[in-house]
Amino acid sequence: MATNKDLADLIFPDVKLTIKDLDKRFPPRNLPEGTEVTRFAPSPTGFLHTGSLFTAMVAHKFAKQTHGVYFFRLEDTDQKREIAGTGMDLVKQLKTFGIVADEGYFGDHEEGNYGPYVQSERGDIYKIVIKELIKKGRAYPCFCTKEDLDQLRLVQEANKVIPGYYGEYAKCRHYTIDEEIEMIKAGKPYVIRFKSKGNHLNHIKAHDEIRGDMDLTENDQDIVILKSDGLPTYHFAHLVDDHFMGTTLVTRGEEWVSSLPIHLELFEAMGWKAPKYAHLPVIMITDKDTGNKRKLSKRKDPEAATSYFLKAGYPVKGFIEYLMTIANSNFEAWLMANPKGNMDDFNLSFDKFSLDGALFDLPKLNNISKEVLANMDKTTFTDQALAWAKSYDPELANYIESDRPKFERIINIEREQEKPRKDYERFSDVTPKIRFFYADEFDKLVKAGPLPFNEFIDKKVIKDFLTDFENTLDLSMDENTWFEAMKSLGVKHNFCNDRKVYKKDPKAYNGWYADCISLIRVAVSGSTQAPKLYDVLEILGKDEITRRIKLVTSLLG
Repeated sequence: MATNKDLADLIFPDVKLTIKDLDKRFPPRNLPEGTEVTRFAPSPTGFLHTGSLFTAMVAHKFAKQTHGVYFFRLEDTDQKREIAGTGMDLVKQLKTFGIVADEGYFGDHEEGNYGPYVQSERGDIYKIVIKELIKKGRAYPCFCTKEDLDQLRLVQEANKVIPGYYGEYAKCRHYTIDEEIEMIKAGKPYVIRFKSKGNHLNHIKAHDEIRGDMDLTENDQDIVILKSDGLPTYHFAHLVDDHFMGTTLVTRGEEWVSSLPIHLELFEAMGWKAPKYAHLPVIMITDKDTGNKRKLSKRKDPEAATSYFLKAGYPVKGFIEYLMTIANSNFEAWLMANPKGNMDDFNLSFDKFSLDGALFDLPKLNNISKEVLANMDKTTFTDQALAWAKSYDPELANYIESDRPKFERIINIEREQEKPRKDYERFSDVTPKIRFFYADEFDKLVKAGPLPFNEFIDKKVIKDFLTDFENTLDLSMDENTWFEAMKSLGVKHNFCNDRKVYKKDPKAYNGWYADCISLIRVAVSGSTQAPKLYDVLEILGKDEITRRIKLVTSLLG
């Protein structure tokens, strides 16, 4: 009578190494107690999903704040879904968001002592472990065809029982070893299944770092662990990789909670300690059609791709800080208290994670991004704006590269103060708001249509005031002296310099002091919403101001 060892040797005749050999090849990491070894382990099947970035950010943060290790593993065992080149793309996109692995897969190379970090290159490792499971009687060959499994599903549906391959419905687990050997020698195709000892009528206690102790249905499914193409399934590969790579903490979406009993039983079958698991809240969105909350969708929502936010011009720091508010409920308060703080100084805590799906809040992202941009110094702002503009806004890139000092002066208006001006939510806001500083663009604006002068002020009054302003222009004054001069000029043209007096008899005046300042603002910027006027005038310079006033007054008739 054949033994499990005979079966294992038949299936894997070339596998001579054992688990002990793997233990020597991948010794335990020599790290202080309390440090976490985390990983991001995506499949190369497309763009970096916002939810995936969230998961990677949390894993990276816990590794860094505990002085541990964060590594990148590429899980490419489902090669039918693989999209060529996306593994490298994922590495690059994560780097854009400041998430760089300490070791692992880097797209064009690997670093670290626990590789390969690409699952399709770890076949010899998986086979050693599966051979051991077969020897222990915890894995077996399954010869069922697709048609067999389809028929099984129909039977289970008719009997209204839990679907799957388990217990009495697991046909191939009931063959004798001799029968299995005979079918293999006959050339019958097969996969390898894990032999579960569970029963779905029983429950197990499982701990989650966010949800605490959970009562879950025990696994009894004989899942496939090695496919017919010789590659392992996700369930099995992650068991092997997380054990030999020394993972201590797995962060993943809450949709994986239902798989936790499978994974815990796999670790138990091998006699290995399972890592800690933290199942993160799913990022939700309000459906535009139904108004209901649903999971952020790759197919339906542009916000599902992190590239959407990069293209829109959100600063990376702002987007990451927004995701941190989803992660920990107290981060927003910390951020308000530390607007210029380093996020590394904030410790992420599983105690502060929400148990419910987090609703994606675009207004909050906009507010955070506005704060981030406002608190950047002019050099950092310019560097990041240029980097973004080179990819998405050639006009802005040209403004910066043709005269960087001028751009920095523009962007620095009311920036270096206790409460900096908040003009921009995204880098894509910059071009429309600064375009008027450039002569050609200002001329296009003026010629495109009437400027937004106060319609209650006569055009002749506007023209006379602006002409007088041009003739007496003196930019050598300090700001306070200049404003006093403008008050005097306004009074000369019958603009009241006292609002209370003006309110008592507005018909006696052409307007009040603020109205004449607005006339200057519109004449030099084409808008009533331009930044601080004194700074605008200083940047434009006397010659350009004079030119603009002459152009505008010539069009007033």
